Amino acid sequence: MKNMDDGCQPPLTYAGNYIKRLIDLLNNLNHQEIERVIELFLDARVRDSTIFFLGNGGSAATACHFANDMSVCASPEGKKPFRAISVAANMAHVTCLGNDTGYENIFTGQLRNLMRPGDVVVGISASGNSPNAVNALDYANLNHATSVAVVGFDGGVMATKAKFVIHVKSEKGEYGPVEDVHMVLDHLISTYLARA
Repeated sequence: MKNMDDGCQPPLTYAGNYIKRLIDLLNNLNHQEIERVIELFLDARVRDSTIFFLGNGGSAATACHFANDMSVCASPEGKKPFRAISVAANMAHVTCLGNDTGYENIFTGQLRNLMRPGDVVVGISASGNSPNAVNALDYANLNHATSVAVVGFDGGVMATKAKFVIHVKSEKGEYGPVEDVHMVLDHLISTYLARA
């Protein structure tokens, strides 16, 4: 988004450039990566496995939104529901673990209590380098769960750890557009699953 870094742009120009950049990122998504994650989620529902979502900051909000959409919107009455939880949602638990064991353990501490073999752990991060999210994917891999990374920029460490990756390829520092695309992915996947 180097062309958007000029603070002298009038709002109309900046808005147009931002939207064009967002469209470019959406157009460059790998649809097969999305399909593989959808199939993984459908399989998790069949197996009664839980899908855990996690992230920091804006990605924590996306993790909560994704879990909500999976457990409510994608699980209408009359259909077998998805088991979906955001481990970024319980601030009492997050701050307890952060204070007592370190911020890098806020997700693994919860997964240790809740995750079972065969579950799915979805880490959401623009940079792909958040230590607590990386640790969560490592924990999933070591304990017979399936790891998923939803990342941006160059993919970061998380893209090398996860068994499934959806990568919004972008310049480093493009937090806004990457997080926007992550929310689009939430709605794309959950609305598909609601109809599947």
